[in-house]
Amino acid sequence: MDINYTPEELAFRDEVRAFLDNKLPKEIASKVKNNQHLGKEDTIRWQKILNEKGWMALHWPKEHGGTGWSPIQKHIFEEECAEYGAPTVLPFGVNMVAPVIIKFGTEEQKKTYLPSILNSDVWWCQGYSEPGAGSDLAGLKTKAVREGDHYVVNGQKTWTTLGQHADWIFCLVRTDPNAKKQEGISFLLIDMETPGITVRPLITLDGEHEVNEVFFDDVKVPVENLVGEENKGWTCAKYLLTFERTGIAGVGQSKAALKHLKDVAGKVQQNGKPLIEDPLFRNRLADVEMELMALEMTNLRTVAAAQAGGVPGAESSFLKIMGTELRQEITDLFRRAAGPYAQPFLPETFEADYDGEMVGPDFTNSVSTKYFNMRKLSIFGGSNEIQKNIIAKMILGL
Repeated sequence: MDINYTPEELAFRDEVRAFLDNKLPKEIASKVKNNQHLGKEDTIRWQKILNEKGWMALHWPKEHGGTGWSPIQKHIFEEECAEYGAPTVLPFGVNMVAPVIIKFGTEEQKKTYLPSILNSDVWWCQGYSEPGAGSDLAGLKTKAVREGDHYVVNGQKTWTTLGQHADWIFCLVRTDPNAKKQEGISFLLIDMETPGITVRPLITLDGEHEVNEVFFDDVKVPVENLVGEENKGWTCAKYLLTFERTGIAGVGQSKAALKHLKDVAGKVQQNGKPLIEDPLFRNRLADVEMELMALEMTNLRTVAAAQAGGVPGAESSFLKIMGTELRQEITDLFRRAAGPYAQPFLPETFEADYDGEMVGPDFTNSVSTKYFNMRKLSIFGGSNEIQKNIIAKMILGL
């Protein structure tokens, strides 16, 4: 494998850098780099800029408005965006439900939903996890009963990320209660304004309103909102999850975070020397860097296979495990670099207009918050324990 960029790829990187220099709003990049709150309007503003350039849908076929980029081009773009402090594109619409609609949806569904996803006119959220059906997603109990030209949906979803902003939700529902767990499940698109839907916030330890509970009480959903075949939604679910798990790897974000960590460790003093010279800390840092290089190569191979017409399979479980554990390790090393300054919790410092006194160096205000928030990475998208079972069964044949 030649890991050096070709002249064409280097030229593409220069193009991406010029675009980010000229089009990424400086105030948004500042929020990202300083771990300050991004509003819904910030995210939509950036995504509309990307779409105007034609760079919003990295993973879509070109005929539907995708970029047509090679895996290396996608990798370069994501890496440069992380380096410049561009907001992460919300995955629920463009990277999750849209690929499912493209592969399994009707032509009418493609015409109806894809343009609004591309232009960020509609905010999507994901209705997968339920109380008692998180990692064991096939155990879901939200049911949909067909009555004429509608399904009537009853049940509950939980951990619905940014559901308070969503216009639509894509849901897994049980349409055949007598079938085996993975069978009898269907994939529905549901308007969040439909009567009978209630969204309740779940406030996390850091005081953030990021996730929600969503309740469905006799919610009527038109039959034409079914994607794929009735009772075959598990096929859609597996297809979507492979893209989610590949994205969770977060190679670009980890590389940017590692670069920042090295800079911090070179400035923080411990026993009269830079922390990066401490043997134990330095060894952990080296381990992270080597693992990240291996993850990057694995990610490129997986994306290249998908570019050639394949679908990310069990290998996406490797990416999910390695990527999430690396991101967690990096946040732990940041906490260790911060030392006692990791203790204070000052949520007001996450606001862009905060001009008060900071406690400790600038990088310390969010290290504990990010550390605790990153604990979720090894749970959502299918817990890492579940991913190991998938690898054992589908790759090792155990």
